[in-house]
Amino acid sequence: MRNRALTAAAAGAAALVILGAPAAHAEGRGDIRVIKTVVHGGTDVSVGTKGTVVFPVVMTIRDNSGVKSVSHVSAFNASNGFGPVSWTGTRCAKKSATTSVCTATMAIHPDWIRPYGEGGIEGWNANQVAGLWQVNATVRANDGDYWISDAIARFKVRRGAVFTTDAGPEPVAKRGTLTVKGQLKRADWQDLKYHTFAGQPVRLQFKKAGSTKWSTVKTATTNSSGGVSVKMTATAAGAWRWVFSGTATTGPATSAADAVALK
Repeated sequence: MRNRALTAAAAGAAALVILGAPAAHAEGRGDIRVIKTVVHGGTDVSVGTKGTVVFPVVMTIRDNSGVKSVSHVSAFNASNGFGPVSWTGTRCAKKSATTSVCTATMAIHPDWIRPYGEGGIEGWNANQVAGLWQVNATVRANDGDYWISDAIARFKVRRGAVFTTDAGPEPVAKRGTLTVKGQLKRADWQDLKYHTFAGQPVRLQFKKAGSTKWSTVKTATTNSSGGVSVKMTATAAGAWRWVFSGTATTGPATSAADAVALK
């Protein structure tokens, strides 16, 4: 059995579940099974420095007598077992006599991550919560069958990132030199602030005025202050933006577009 401890979450919003490192297993009785699970529509979950992030866990469940309920859902880091997330409820829709699709709603807030360090965990850094997570669930059938399933899905919880763009001069002469700057930052869950993110590959994209298509025109790497700056020849009016694809523990970021006219 895993060692589980509950503490009150920030402002009483939820409970923080601290789990020991999980071992993959499942137990129960009968033929009820979770046959498919999709977390957050198949995309990773990014958490910034404020605000609650809510995401769904959609489970397709099957039993020969029909599905009665989902009695427990949890999600946590697959390596260290930390899971500052609240399961806020589940709704189920019957699809057939044997199959239901149940959607569990999960919530996470950056304020719930940092308190783990207050428990005296030596060397703890709240950013260790980022990375590969797993979902566990207990499901029950109308005939009394039940199944406690570990790792029915895996997904990533990543630190949020933000990117800025500044292109100038505005307007710029046709075939003149345009400088496009940007700065990349990512969330730090220790102090709940954004800090510069150095050494990251990024892409500069351009969209010609009147077009809907963005094209990558340059690649670069952020410097020690998270900044990037390139010089481009202005051949047409349009908008510029920077794009960061993310890492295993940091989410992607696309800056707001900066439109530049020709003079």
